[in-house]
Amino acid sequence: MQFQNNIVKDKILIVDFGSQVTKLIARRVRELGVYSEIITPNALIKFKEYTSVKGLILSGGPSTVTAKKFQSVPKEIFQKKIPILGICYGLQLIAKIFGGKIKPSKKRREFGRAFLFKRKKSIIIKNFLETKKSVWMSHEDAVVKLPRNFKVIASTKNSKLTIIENTKNKIYGVQFHPEVTHTENGKQIFRNFLFSICKIKRVWSVSSQKKILIKQIKNLVKKDKVICALSGGVDSSVTALLINKAIKKNLICIMVDTGLMRKNEFKYTYQLFKKKYNLNVKLINASKLFFKTLKNVSNPEKKRKIIGNLFIKVFEKESKKHKNIKFLGQGTLYPDIIESKSSTGSKTSKIKSHHNVGGLPKKMNLKLVEPLKDFFKDEVRILGKSLGLVETINFKHPFPGPGLAIRIIGNITQERVKILQEADHIFINELIKKNLYNKIWQAYAALLPIKTVGVMGDTRTYEHICLLRAVTSEDGMSADYFSFPKTFLDSISNKIINNVKGINRVVYDITSKPPSTIELE
Repeated sequence: MQFQNNIVKDKILIVDFGSQVTKLIARRVRELGVYSEIITPNALIKFKEYTSVKGLILSGGPSTVTAKKFQSVPKEIFQKKIPILGICYGLQLIAKIFGGKIKPSKKRREFGRAFLFKRKKSIIIKNFLETKKSVWMSHEDAVVKLPRNFKVIASTKNSKLTIIENTKNKIYGVQFHPEVTHTENGKQIFRNFLFSICKIKRVWSVSSQKKILIKQIKNLVKKDKVICALSGGVDSSVTALLINKAIKKNLICIMVDTGLMRKNEFKYTYQLFKKKYNLNVKLINASKLFFKTLKNVSNPEKKRKIIGNLFIKVFEKESKKHKNIKFLGQGTLYPDIIESKSSTGSKTSKIKSHHNVGGLPKKMNLKLVEPLKDFFKDEVRILGKSLGLVETINFKHPFPGPGLAIRIIGNITQERVKILQEADHIFINELIKKNLYNKIWQAYAALLPIKTVGVMGDTRTYEHICLLRAVTSEDGMSADYFSFPKTFLDSISNKIINNVKGINRVVYDITSKPPSTIELE
């Protein structure tokens, strides 16, 4: 079942051509108080209910309109007098349909930061572009001939037709990506499109979704029972509380101790949900099973798939002990889905399998309940607050479902897990003590697959390298490393080496996302 808003009347349709950041477009629209839905080009062909659609946004994507066959939209769309905004590939598609020319060119391609210059006044750039603006580009093709009845609004050094418009038909196109944080004040482009061009009203909010989600869960589950995977992170916790609100006694929460969690993580969480929230929680120690199955497995994709499969096996085995269990509740978020596969059927590139998406077996006896699959992490925190989730969990840093398995590069052993747990425990506690934890989106320690020589007390050592990672982000789709004061790095390195036997070197990761991901595997 797709959990969607069925109450909001007016909406924006986003046509997904396979961009990794299509969901960010939806997020920016929702941040402005407007409901949006993502739809594939194929689904758009069959789409009939245009009464509530106040605007269309065409996303970027990996395709090229210079090919013989390329993804497009029905030409009738442009006759419906619905305002349209094309982004990157969307701009090139608009230009192609209206008779412009697009060419691949090394001279015109732009990746990363570019400077935008104003050519003419336009409602689409109001309060966004006065003279010069830094924007984020990611394209090889470029529009080289303006389509008929369009005007040039702005240019960059390499791309002369960067913003174009047809005011009569309310069609606009931008070559850059206003949805990413790298574009300065990119949200203003959406603000102008939504309110000045589409004339849509602000009536949507994350907190208003709570009742809708609870109702949808009730309608889906009815009198059957749900077994819910509860890890103690914000995603699974919000999922459990939502399902509990919907079906109460028919929810059984399972906490699976894989042996790959942070130090003392399960003890605190188990007691909290059992006593404070009165949830029916069962703790299963499956660490021996996980360590045995993961023995000598170093490939990160295999790790994720093995862990995903083992989780399902544990849940299905447990479900057989109870009657009428037909559903598995998971705290899957949209970034999990977009990095594992395309949730909309578009040609989005797969980055990595998440244990609760790409790691799921093809045949399952349980149906999935994933009420958060269309939400970002910060939106889930808003839902968590409205459900009364304690701040220690609601604002906890993201923690991957496979746990420390993907923070230990190479083979997983109990010894290596123990070493990493101790190092990670010191790192996180120091962030909390120094009031840095809430300034960071996600932080963790990892073990690299090599050992190095060190000297301790005039004795040669040959031990692990501990990598520390801390990033700032809005949504996890892009991120930058956190700039620690040198005194903190000096202190944390010293504490880890002095207190964790097995580590003799500490390094800090200063790579952004992209080009890297937040996790190492």
